[in-house]
Amino acid sequence: MPKNKINIVTLGCSKNVVDSEKLMRQLGAGGFKVVHDPEDTSSGTVIINTCGFIHDAKEESIDTILRFVKARQTGDIENLYVMGCLAERYMHELKQEIPEVKQYFGVNNFSGILKEMGLSLRDDLLTERMLTGPDHYAYLKISEGCDRKCAFCAIPLIRGKYTSRPVNDLMNEAEKLASAGVKELILIAQDLSYYGLDLYRKQALPELVMQLSNSNLFEWVRLHYLYPSNFPKEIIKIMQDNKNICSYIDIPLQHISDSMLKLMKRSHGRKETLSLLDYIRKEIPTATIRTTFIAGHPGEKESDYVELRDFIQEFRFDRLGVFSYSHEEDTYSYSKYKDDVPEETKQSRVDELMAIQQDISAGINRSKIGTVVKVLIDRKEGDYFAARTEFDSPEVDQEVLISSESKLTVGNFYDIEITDATEFDLFGKPVLGARC
Repeated sequence: MPKNKINIVTLGCSKNVVDSEKLMRQLGAGGFKVVHDPEDTSSGTVIINTCGFIHDAKEESIDTILRFVKARQTGDIENLYVMGCLAERYMHELKQEIPEVKQYFGVNNFSGILKEMGLSLRDDLLTERMLTGPDHYAYLKISEGCDRKCAFCAIPLIRGKYTSRPVNDLMNEAEKLASAGVKELILIAQDLSYYGLDLYRKQALPELVMQLSNSNLFEWVRLHYLYPSNFPKEIIKIMQDNKNICSYIDIPLQHISDSMLKLMKRSHGRKETLSLLDYIRKEIPTATIRTTFIAGHPGEKESDYVELRDFIQEFRFDRLGVFSYSHEEDTYSYSKYKDDVPEETKQSRVDELMAIQQDISAGINRSKIGTVVKVLIDRKEGDYFAARTEFDSPEVDQEVLISSESKLTVGNFYDIEITDATEFDLFGKPVLGARC
């Protein structure tokens, strides 16, 4: 096995992807051959960047660690390290239960990992990355941590207090991504709405987005995770006036019942939520609104659930995800509430809400047949090119499928006529003389 080859395995969210890409750049500059492959067991060293957010993610992280432990025991790999959220949250338990891992590192500990590899952290590379996905889109993490006190969430325990990155550093990183061929930039954080309050004593997201728009570095700039409380409404005006800012609003609401929002320790209620949603729909009727809800949080009565169900049916979100509540250690919900909604009830609520959304999505998609949309081609897979509109984010949203017989190029933009639709996908064909 190559001693100088390191395989980084990334689990969890896009923020973990960015962390892995930055670590890979540091390791690559230090002379290591770095790969990013969850199946590769031919490397001398494997570093697993774990997720520890909810039960299913923790289970996936443990399973992945054990698979590579087995590879180390059979001599396929020499060194195994674990970093990230699971290691941060359960360091002591992991060391006891899986001692075969050579060393564990928490979040934001690049210095420790690099030191273990015989390297020092290079400050001049902090805005550089080794991209692991398609070359035409990338994520830009604008902050770390979270200051919100949501009862169900373990992120502040894992990632710490909200820490904004300076605008100049972000623009520097954005310029490097653009020079590498990135055409779509996706801004991510635990909470974009809060950006700048710790660093500039004001909400600085509108300023950052305007700088990105004016730079003309990217065809599309997309925003993820805008917390509804103190939502920066200037962003809506910026979306209206700047075509390179996607009319895509990802706003995790979690519930609509006032009693549930109070139990969840959210800083908004039903009235404020409806007012904000009505404002967005009025100002940008064509914008896509994506949200997430939690079913089965402690204290969720049937009446609370019905209120949520009716709200989803009435508002008709463009994109929606529902998660079954996970009772997470050390959170406020874990310490103060009994996990009193049976698992089968949680799952039945998730299933019903997603079935409702399936019908809503089918209707919205059917209305698009015959229209022409601008898409970005993500990949060629089997009989189709898989593409996205500005209203769809990679990994989480639907795709536009185009016959692979079409003469298209991955990473380019095209005008596509929608010819058919299902609940969660569109089908189309290139428009004659379509842009590229």
